[in-house]
Amino acid sequence: MTASGYIRWFKDLRIEHVPEVGGKTASLGELYSALASEGVRVPNGFALTAASYRDALRADGADDELRKLLAGLDKRRIADLAKRAAKARAIVFAATDRDDLRREVAQAYKQLEQEYGRGVAVAVRSSATAEDLPNASFAGQHESFLNIRGPKDLFEACRRCFASLYTDRAISYRIDNGFDHDKVALSVAVMKMVRSDLAASGVMFSLDTESGFRDVAFITGVYGLGETIVQGAVDPDEFYVHKPTFAAGFRSVLSRRLGAKDKRMVYAKAGARGVPTRTEATPPTERAKFCISDADVLELAQATITVEQHYSQKAGRPTPMDIEWAKDGRDGALYIIQARPETVASQRRPEAIETHVLKKTGKVLATGRAVGEKIAAGKIRLIRTAKDLRAFRPGEVLVAASTSPDWEPVMKTAAAIVTDHGGRTCHAAIIARELGVPAVVGTEDFTRRARTGAIVTVCCAEGDAGHVYEGALPFEVERIAIDKIDRPRTEIMVNLGNPELAFKTALLPNDGVGLARMEFIINQSIGIHPMALAAPNKVTAAKDRATIKRLTARYKKPADFFVERLSEGVGIIAAAFHPRPVIVRLSDFKTNEYASLIGGRDFEPKEENPMLGFRGASRYAHPAYAAGFALECAALKRVRDAMGLRNLKIMIPFCRRVEEARKVIAAMAEHGLVRGENGLEIYMMCEIPNNVILIDEFAKHFDGFSIGSNDLTQLTLGVDRDSDIVAFDFDERDPGLLAMLKLAVEGAHRNHRHVGICGEAPANYPDVARYLAELGIDSISVNPASIVHTMEVVRAAERELAPRAPQALAS
Repeated sequence: MTASGYIRWFKDLRIEHVPEVGGKTASLGELYSALASEGVRVPNGFALTAASYRDALRADGADDELRKLLAGLDKRRIADLAKRAAKARAIVFAATDRDDLRREVAQAYKQLEQEYGRGVAVAVRSSATAEDLPNASFAGQHESFLNIRGPKDLFEACRRCFASLYTDRAISYRIDNGFDHDKVALSVAVMKMVRSDLAASGVMFSLDTESGFRDVAFITGVYGLGETIVQGAVDPDEFYVHKPTFAAGFRSVLSRRLGAKDKRMVYAKAGARGVPTRTEATPPTERAKFCISDADVLELAQATITVEQHYSQKAGRPTPMDIEWAKDGRDGALYIIQARPETVASQRRPEAIETHVLKKTGKVLATGRAVGEKIAAGKIRLIRTAKDLRAFRPGEVLVAASTSPDWEPVMKTAAAIVTDHGGRTCHAAIIARELGVPAVVGTEDFTRRARTGAIVTVCCAEGDAGHVYEGALPFEVERIAIDKIDRPRTEIMVNLGNPELAFKTALLPNDGVGLARMEFIINQSIGIHPMALAAPNKVTAAKDRATIKRLTARYKKPADFFVERLSEGVGIIAAAFHPRPVIVRLSDFKTNEYASLIGGRDFEPKEENPMLGFRGASRYAHPAYAAGFALECAALKRVRDAMGLRNLKIMIPFCRRVEEARKVIAAMAEHGLVRGENGLEIYMMCEIPNNVILIDEFAKHFDGFSIGSNDLTQLTLGVDRDSDIVAFDFDERDPGLLAMLKLAVEGAHRNHRHVGICGEAPANYPDVARYLAELGIDSISVNPASIVHTMEVVRAAERELAPRAPQALAS
């Protein structure tokens, strides 16, 4: 520290020093001082304190001048706001031109040179604080400057940081949040630049930013400096790591998504004046690869967990974190360059469940990443430059290539936001999430086709993909108070096939996943027939061969693509509900459905009635699909053994005969899925009359049963459930089917086996729910949209019944 006290080094700072140096710098000091011993790397640096700012303004009389300038300001008068803000910045810039500050900054920079070398590049970052509001957050409101070299340029950057306290957006932010301009000051953090221009950088969170799900670390990354992520200029790579299993020693990436990364920000060439950084195109070969390795992802996940645990202990409560990282291209090391409490997703209160449901779809105009889970409709307002914001009207849909922090006053009034560029941690996404406004980011080229005045519907309620539909489409919003839900004795589980909905769905009241549909993941995330990846040389269509080659280019062999994609899809669902049980059903495509996959026509026979043909268990031990089944097993083994998600159970569909069951169980064991090993339970779909009739025999080979009401109804009544002409005969309330349900439940319990049902009959027909409750069925699994209603129906049915003793289940 210097004699005046205006310079404070990171090693002397803790989070308690927020009033002196602001939240950003205090956090850097906390990380540098407290977590270095735990492997968290932070570049060294110093702070120019808030006192230096206040003293400069008071000595010059600038504080009175600012007070008079901003008196009576109406932020809604955009032109007047801009005029006064520009004058305020000029006042501050002039007032902070002090010789004592210049000398102290130069002296501190010289000390950094002694540690890192002559002419070391530094980052100059604003860190705001308030005299009587030390915990106030001013994230993203003020300027930062990168790749600054030499004491002269450094001091000018510090003055520009001080002046940025009066940008249009910062003034607007303080007015919106009730902060007195006089009581907010600025500190400046100066830290050694990490050479991420030669490697990668990004942002990570200790929770899922869309759902608020807290059991994952969410990591994003791009090539070069991380400003492109914050600006929303680049679609980043994304990674998830499951924190509970990671802590238990299972060091595995849960899932990864390859971003476009079409641009990167790097240092400008030496000698460039006023342009310390520049943006360039990323070479196609690098775009096709992830910007960091799995080892890097796991190291960052460990840092995320360490930082979150430290801040949670300091606060005395769980504190999810928002963290910036950078990888140095010279030494290959990963550095943490900022950490702050996450203040949006973590603040959502689970008092109620609000769901947006699109009643019908229309023409899709654009697709990108969904931010939030809401739906909104309105007129497009195309914003190409900041000048276009003047014409923006509340309730319009803001469409732009990307957004800027200066746009926040307008974004607050938008019905929805759509951008060409950006991922889920870009500026547009962060602001939309904070405001509760639906946003679709990364559409690539919607601004080329969008027209101001056109009416669109922006939908973020369909999973990870967000859509912009033509016209105003009907949708419903349902809000149910959690404390009003009376949980029944019967377990209520969910049917789920879309991993993109897993984190959101897991937050609903539920007892796990009763049916995870593997075929949905194969269809949506892979799209290629398993046999076409196991034996690509047998694919005859040139177009299919080219597609397979393109999609599997970064893998050692095509089959690895299938195993990775399937294991990550299943793994996301298992992680979302962990430690609750997740029952995944092996693929149950029919031959015509398999044939529609890429390369599928070369491996599937043509059948007159695929519903009763080569499907389910009959495929798994058959030579025609044995190699494909091996890939399914390899993916599930990876979920359980590499990812550590032992809550995953496996279910065999459409198993016609007991001998078939024996063969499938044996084939699974050959592929490393041994029943009972590491707690592995194998279930069977009870959906064929023979399953019910011979349930005592089937029970010798399985740990539980799930009644498939659709197929059981079809085969009990002899009704093709795909035929519209006889649909009137498909009735799950038929006395014959009810008798089958009774036999199945009683048979399972007689053999001390768990028995549930996966289908919508209990949700659609209260009398079926009552009947199942009366039988003492262990679980009922329905679609997420039906879960609350089903709980109400089943609980009402249970109230009508005399209290029953819990059934004895298999351990």
